[in-house]
Amino acid sequence: MKTKKRKKSSRMHGHGRGTHGYGERKKHKKSGHRGGIGMSGSGKRADHKKTLITKLYGHKYFGKQGVTSRGTKRDKRKRINLGTINLNIEKYITKKTDKGFEINLSEYKILGVGRVKNKLIIKAKEASKSAIEKVKSAGGEIILPVKKNKQNE
Repeated sequence: MKTKKRKKSSRMHGHGRGTHGYGERKKHKKSGHRGGIGMSGSGKRADHKKTLITKLYGHKYFGKQGVTSRGTKRDKRKRINLGTINLNIEKYITKKTDKGFEINLSEYKILGVGRVKNKLIIKAKEASKSAIEKVKSAGGEIILPVKKNKQNE
């Protein structure tokens, strides 16, 4: 019984065109057989990798999305509705006091869509008038950061 197996490269000498068990020679080159490396073939006129791209990135991968002028910046402020806070109140509560539920949403703007059932003390960056009114009518309050006037300085 043999104890040492010869390498495939030495065993395959002279067998056909030197494919070494990979079938057609083109199959064992770089990535042409697979349709390119990585994201190649996923461009504007893509077809053979379209299913993969839509699975990974959804239908917003191809084409332009929206028209903006050069200086226009997208409004990236975080916003949340009172209804969303009310539905997922356990997720947002930081402290439960006798005054009500304390909620820290210091990076959000509070919008007044939805109902308020509990007394909420919300720390927020901004709030709409309707949100402030609804929270006050339920017995709570929205605490906003104090804005400095540039005229007074």
